[in-house]
Amino acid sequence: MVTLGKPLTVARAIEQLTTLSGQSVDFLSAICVIEPGGRIHSHVEPTTVTFRALEIDEIEQYVALDQPLDCAGGIRSEGLGFHLIEQVESKDPSALIGLPLIALSKILRSLGINPLNN
Repeated sequence: MVTLGKPLTVARAIEQLTTLSGQSVDFLSAICVIEPGGRIHSHVEPTTVTFRALEIDEIEQYVALDQPLDCAGGIRSEGLGFHLIEQVESKDPSALIGLPLIALSKILRSLGINPLNN
């Protein structure tokens, strides 16, 4: 297993996307809610992303345009990054951008908190 974090530099973003080209990759997003009494509610949501086979020039163009230096794997999926993706598989589409909102809503409701109320 290879762990890819946020690239932080243009060179590292290009390197990460070159590695991911044509591959299926699992991204993990987690949520943790701690009650005042200390009880912990947590959830990890996997998302599988399949990248298209990418040419180096389109990787360089993408990184220059979207600047995904603070994004895991060097891709900003909520931006232009979707042009690099062939397929996304997840029970919670919000998980890929960093916060599994379906899981958060479920945890809050289990605590008697209605997310639709103020």
